[in-house]
Amino acid sequence: MQDKAKRRIKRTLIGLVTFYITSGVVLYLIQDLLFFHPKKLPADYQYQFTDPFTELNITVDDRNLNVVQFKAQTSNRKGIVLYFHGNMRNIERYADQAPLFTKSGYEVWIVDYPGFGKSTGKRTEQAMYSDAQLLYRMAAKEVADSSIIIYGRSIGTGVAAYLAAHVPCQQLILETPYYSIEAMAKHYAPIFPVKSLMNYRFPVYEYLQKVTAPVTILHGTQDEIIPYGQAQQLAAIKGVQLITIPRGKHNNLSGYAQFQRVLAGLLTH
Repeated sequence: MQDKAKRRIKRTLIGLVTFYITSGVVLYLIQDLLFFHPKKLPADYQYQFTDPFTELNITVDDRNLNVVQFKAQTSNRKGIVLYFHGNMRNIERYADQAPLFTKSGYEVWIVDYPGFGKSTGKRTEQAMYSDAQLLYRMAAKEVADSSIIIYGRSIGTGVAAYLAAHVPCQQLILETPYYSIEAMAKHYAPIFPVKSLMNYRFPVYEYLQKVTAPVTILHGTQDEIIPYGQAQQLAAIKGVQLITIPRGKHNNLSGYAQFQRVLAGLLTH
């Protein structure tokens, strides 16, 4: 009886270990599918935005970088907002956010990450950083550093925070940010050594410590994807202001009057 019990325990342990290792391997292999949900568009696809815009296709190391520039609604352009969007689909999903900025006199430049929309090439953290730096250099040729706002939403907050840590700007605004990709992975898969498994880091908390411009975070208390607590952790960093949207979720903050008032106030500079 004891031998049977030992064998049964051994088989159970082997099964659990096998399941754990297999699950870890699967997590490693599909992490891009977990963090990114792009929708590709053909190169000849025609955008049908109602607001005035210019489309740019830039060749970067044999790949295409697609950017849409939404024009300011005022006669005098105040500056440029570099908008780094979330992990869903492509520029089309976020175009409806442009009027939040253009009505205040800012142009909004939205870039698609590699593999999103018309942007091509292999998506890596470094490629996303490099594209952000290129976009900044383009903007800096048109306006002063003090007229450039860096804006990140969801997954894009990592890119935005990186950029603001390396270049001067008027301000950094982060909508529903995370502490780091490691923190997010630990939240959803706490039993795995996620630091060793993740191909992406996006350590927002590290970058914010290097940002010299004003930093504002907007986050809802009922965010169902990125916990509000991660925004609170980031708010503990010197120079970071947290604006809490009561009952706000991950994808509906711009519909709140409080969000609109705060953003309009930030854009009066």
